[in-house]
Amino acid sequence: MSLEGFQAGLAWITILRKRPRFREVFHGFDPAVVAAFGPDDVELLLQDAGIIRHRGKIEAVIGNATIVAGMTAGELDALLWSFAPATHEPPRTFAEVPAVTPESTAMSKELRRRGFRFVGPTTMYALMQSSGMVDDHVAGCWRATSPRPAG
Repeated sequence: MSLEGFQAGLAWITILRKRPRFREVFHGFDPAVVAAFGPDDVELLLQDAGIIRHRGKIEAVIGNATIVAGMTAGELDALLWSFAPATHEPPRTFAEVPAVTPESTAMSKELRRRGFRFVGPTTMYALMQSSGMVDDHVAGCWRATSPRPAG
């Protein structure tokens, strides 16, 4: 979820290239550790060229980690997966790949209600794709789960 938030408005390749440094400075995205970050940590992160130096995104990761650290074990997983669509017809073409769905919109609203930031519907749909909640590999892609006719 943290990397999805940092990616908002940027090309994915930018995040992928910086992923090792993100993992390092955010201590493997351990919510308990990140939740303890303070203003001095934010200032250090803003000086680190190895990550995206966006104060709002950095503060959102810390705030989101604080929320997650207050959850019980498995609560976040259960919450996120509760929005997985019951059925999902994989797209036949790139034009059919949605950016937002009713489920990602509902997920975004619930996370925002709980105080999460940088969790818009498009970002949450990207999370659904990256976590395997939906399979948007188009027909002919070697990763597609089943052959589908194009067109």
